[in-house]
Amino acid sequence: MKPRLVLAAIALSLVTACSDGNSDPQSKETPLSGNERPKVVTTFSIVADLARNVAGEEAEIVSIVPVGADVHTYQPTPPAIASIQSADLLLWNGLNLEIWFERFLEGLDAPSVLVSDGVEPIAIGVDGKDVPNPHAWMSLSNARLYVENIRDALIGIDPDSEEAYRDNAKAYLAEIDSLDSTLRKRLAAVPNDRRVLATSEGAFSYLARDLGLRELYIWPMNADAQGTPEQMRVMITEVRQSGAPAVFSESTVSDKPARQVARETGSAYGGVLYVDSLSEPDGPVPSYLDLMKTTTDAIAEALTQ
Repeated sequence: MKPRLVLAAIALSLVTACSDGNSDPQSKETPLSGNERPKVVTTFSIVADLARNVAGEEAEIVSIVPVGADVHTYQPTPPAIASIQSADLLLWNGLNLEIWFERFLEGLDAPSVLVSDGVEPIAIGVDGKDVPNPHAWMSLSNARLYVENIRDALIGIDPDSEEAYRDNAKAYLAEIDSLDSTLRKRLAAVPNDRRVLATSEGAFSYLARDLGLRELYIWPMNADAQGTPEQMRVMITEVRQSGAPAVFSESTVSDKPARQVARETGSAYGGVLYVDSLSEPDGPVPSYLDLMKTTTDAIAEALTQ
């Protein structure tokens, strides 16, 4: 029998979720019985796209957070919770990204898997404490781990389709490796004195590390204070001192803070970068690989002008 989500328990936990208790983030997969196609529920659109590339036609993939929404601050509605009641597998990022999801994880019957398992987190300062930066998918090297974890999780619940999952994952990993090589070469042409990435959210630590860029940001994560006077003062000083050629905003937040920093420092406003969400299919970043290419191309263009 397919695992069922106990709606009453979830609804209760959404109302009363104020506890800091932790649940086991990863549980053992239980193979499906019968020939039905498994339903895999992911927390947001990027993990959903990675899972679709591994699953192919063998599984149904659903994202809880809709495209364009901020995964950090998303508040699940009762219909959103009800939509996953028949999930066979839950895939989530972890690393303090989907705090709202962790609050009711204990009420889920389906096995859950952290797709970021194996990532070496980069620390980011929040409220005076170092915490893991959750945006690990912004490294194509880390994306390999995500894909491998998704592949193994799918095999765990659907061993009859193991060959398909392995073949799909192998082909997709080849695409990831090819894009990684291309983007690293593109950024290698940026002069040393212009290799500064200034953004609204500190969401690009993994990308900046991979591409050899210095990272500056106004606020650390969208779930916290955004664009406070103190954050703006510090950022303006850092941009001036670093000579950052451009300041970027992200697609899920207001561009006003980044534009203000650009005005007050004489840097260019570099435009929108994509990090926390894909776009609709007819938009600029309908897939994870599109997101990585579009974002990196925008950075390269602004830093070389």
